[in-house]
Amino acid sequence: MIDLQAQIWFGKTNCYTMSEHKNFPAQAFPVLGITMGDVNGIGPEIIIRVLEDSRLLKLFTPVIYGNHRIINRYRKIMGIEDFQMSPCKATSQALPRKINMVNCWEEDYEIKPGQSDPLAGKFAFMALEKAGQDLKEGHIQAVITGPINKSNMPADLFPFPGHTEYFAAFAGVAESLMLMLHEKVKIALATVHLPVEKVAGKLNRNLILARLTQLEKALLQDFGLTHPKIAVLGLNPHAGENGKLGTEEELVIGPAIRECRDKGKLVFGPFPADGFFASGQYAKFDAVLAMYHDQGLIPFKMLAGLEGVNYSAGLPFIRVSPDHGTAYDLAGKNEASGDSLRAAVFQALDLIKYRFPAKN
Repeated sequence: MIDLQAQIWFGKTNCYTMSEHKNFPAQAFPVLGITMGDVNGIGPEIIIRVLEDSRLLKLFTPVIYGNHRIINRYRKIMGIEDFQMSPCKATSQALPRKINMVNCWEEDYEIKPGQSDPLAGKFAFMALEKAGQDLKEGHIQAVITGPINKSNMPADLFPFPGHTEYFAAFAGVAESLMLMLHEKVKIALATVHLPVEKVAGKLNRNLILARLTQLEKALLQDFGLTHPKIAVLGLNPHAGENGKLGTEEELVIGPAIRECRDKGKLVFGPFPADGFFASGQYAKFDAVLAMYHDQGLIPFKMLAGLEGVNYSAGLPFIRVSPDHGTAYDLAGKNEASGDSLRAAVFQALDLIKYRFPAKN
């Protein structure tokens, strides 16, 4: 559920609501917003690395939310001479086939690659805020968020454990679904940014049912599947082994699965997580529901490598991101891969086609 502090803060803003959602017409030339993330992480570098490929400008119009000075400083570090940006005071004025830059702050900032800095967190929030407003007003069709450092984000403005919860609150929905995407596998999470010791207490039949409903809807609406087949993982070792190693499978997860099956949904499990992935059983399903963060993210990242994408399903707009963090150890060294961001761009374009189909 939305944090009380978040409700109070968003209650003071002109936040997005489902009723205000604009049903964008599909466009041959969509506009994608890209937030810079933590300016001392690898966000600026991977944006440059991906967008320097001018072929992408034939597919969409990029709008970077951040500051042009930051991009230019990393461009020099990376030894890239030609990276032209078009200043854009209002996103509605974004130029097609150009890299558009929305300066979200004017303050000159000397970058500190690899270092956590509260000011960098403030800048990351300002970029998020502006991108969210442009989503609300229909100036961009999707947002791709650069990695942030949750510990340096301004606590009074960002009382959230991550982007997933932030955009759910911004959209006015109770919770969005964290869905990890790759051509090999799709993995959703029943619980997201929650300490392991609290996972069992959070799980209940209603939560599992809600997550399965969200996941099925996303597979139908955003991926064009007609009868999605979903696997559900158990919480405990060996999926509880008939109650010997835990009772959540018998008392919570199993009943939720049976209720879905009674309604004609193709939901199966609960499966022991280790054997499910080791045997390649995941390939037989359209998506997998994991019970907690690392149960889903470890196998996902092993399978997806550097090409995984994080999708916030269940929102009235499209938000995706690379599936990695700020990578301070790589920042400023011209070593960061843009593969995950590039995958996020293509995923966003595919989602736009399904979510906003062209009208005859």
